[in-house]
Amino acid sequence: MRNYLKAACLLCAATLCTGTSAFSQKMMEKLGRGVVAVNQGGGKVYVGWRLLGTDPDKLAFNLYRQAGNKTAVKLNKEPVMATTNYVDQLTDTTATTAYFVKEVVNGKEGKASAPFTLRAGAKPYLSVPLQTPDGYKPNDGSVGDLDGDGEYEIIVHQVGMGHDNSHKGMTTPPILEAYKLDGTLLWRINLGRNIREGAHYTQFMVYDLDGDGKAEIACKTADGSMDGKGKVIGDSSKTWRNQDGHVLQGPEYLTVFNGQTGAAINTTAYVPGRHPTKQDPTTEEMKAIWGDGYGNRGERYLAAVAYLDGKHPSLIMCRGYYTRTVIAAWDLVKGQLKQRWVFDSDATPETRPFRGQGNHNLTVTDVDGDGKDEIVYGAMTLDDNGKGLYTTGIGHADALHVSDLDPDRPGLEVFDIQERFGDAGANFRDARTGEVIWKKSSVKAGDDGEGPGRGLSLDVDPRYRGFESWVAGAGISGMFDVKGNKIAERNPSVNFGIFWDDDMLSELLDGTRITKWDYLNSKPDMLLNAALYDCVSNNGTKQNPVLSGDILGDWREEAIYATRDGKELRIFTTTIPAKNRFYTFMHDPQYRVSIAWQNVAYNQPPHTSFYIGEGMKTPPKPNIVIAGDKAK
Repeated sequence: MRNYLKAACLLCAATLCTGTSAFSQKMMEKLGRGVVAVNQGGGKVYVGWRLLGTDPDKLAFNLYRQAGNKTAVKLNKEPVMATTNYVDQLTDTTATTAYFVKEVVNGKEGKASAPFTLRAGAKPYLSVPLQTPDGYKPNDGSVGDLDGDGEYEIIVHQVGMGHDNSHKGMTTPPILEAYKLDGTLLWRINLGRNIREGAHYTQFMVYDLDGDGKAEIACKTADGSMDGKGKVIGDSSKTWRNQDGHVLQGPEYLTVFNGQTGAAINTTAYVPGRHPTKQDPTTEEMKAIWGDGYGNRGERYLAAVAYLDGKHPSLIMCRGYYTRTVIAAWDLVKGQLKQRWVFDSDATPETRPFRGQGNHNLTVTDVDGDGKDEIVYGAMTLDDNGKGLYTTGIGHADALHVSDLDPDRPGLEVFDIQERFGDAGANFRDARTGEVIWKKSSVKAGDDGEGPGRGLSLDVDPRYRGFESWVAGAGISGMFDVKGNKIAERNPSVNFGIFWDDDMLSELLDGTRITKWDYLNSKPDMLLNAALYDCVSNNGTKQNPVLSGDILGDWREEAIYATRDGKELRIFTTTIPAKNRFYTFMHDPQYRVSIAWQNVAYNQPPHTSFYIGEGMKTPPKPNIVIAGDKAK
């Protein structure tokens, strides 16, 4: 392992001190209360709302119900403080009912939140009607506050015919659409025939990049891409795809779009290009750089958002991970994309060890405690300044999880896997230094192929301190604790986790199913199957929802699925009353940027920067400032 990290001192068991920048405040979006109400049946209605990361500890709430045109009625006798949810009992289930909350500080009420309207006979999910184009189906999604009202809109990647990079065949143009939660279509962006459709091509970021309180959209574009106002980027007459459907020639662009209108704000050259100096390299020239000349390794893209200066979000756009890896950081300043830095694994002998270490996904968080984000790019990590922090040399993989997986160790940990057969098929490392704490070999007699395809790390068993980790197949069976000890022969599903019930353990999300792991009997217990509501999952064996994250209500997470006919999104939220309250995970910077990159390539679940699990401590208050507010 190569370690390029300078020495740092320990302030405490979880915080590293590297200077005054550790106290930088990251700029976050201004959120409302996110009130949501779900019909439980029998006249019972579950109501949940947000606690914000900037709220005072002793903030309480009053909950109001307004039926039809009647005067609103306060439901709670005493201000609600232990949780941010409530179960109401309706006497009239035929009327349209609105719910809203008011803050209570020192016995005094504040203004009312935006209301949530529950219609009579409502289903146990929120319905978002779509205007899906003919021949397309909703695929991965993201959320952002596009209009500055404090609540999220949904951005959906509509997919027609797509192909993996290693496959031949024409594809349909990728389409991005933005919807309000009532189904209002805000805009449609058509990326055109010169952007190939597939999991590894179109990585779109939704984030407030310039701090104006409204999220932007950023992605790779090409000749013929059309913004949400119908304006064409580049030359619409050009067709750059070859007879195999691959796009290996022509200009490559990076465009930031206005989130409210879909209009292109600024377009610049995509970095990195296919070749350091040539727009249209030959097949042999591409092979020399990327390892093949037919658009497989050189057309692998990742993207993210990171707070590189500890205050403002930067856009991260990437190319390559099997061989050469290039990562570029951009800032949106006064409507213009400004390049912050570029990292190239092939630039110098010092960067060559970082070659071939990337995953089909990435994670962003502050691994060294200086208040600035690092980019965990599979088996290697870049520092906030674009320099190599460390590389383990373990190589490429398909799954990656970063959080305080072991609450008894200082800082954060990484659970990663290894696609090729090797001695680190499952591996657990220190996120700051890259030190491999334990690893499990996927090599056994007769092996001839790939290693684990998926892996997951969650706290699902309260008998063992910290997260449990496991992988899918490849000679590594069972579950492991944070010390690498095998604690069970059988393991749960390996796709996603989700917080759904009233304890601190994570639940499992796999396909359309949310289950609870019965750790005593090593089996899943069903909590929700969205397939019963005509919903489907995305991306074949990856079986992920359109999006999963804390977008409404209290700190528990929602799962968004598309219906089988592609004409609707259905948002499922828990109706299990909580026993406690946390501020919305969307005000934890690591979790928030995790939602931004969740749609990238092989989707991974979001994780917080702090430990959530059995025996957890109260999460630390996030060091954030809200867009539009003055920093402290």
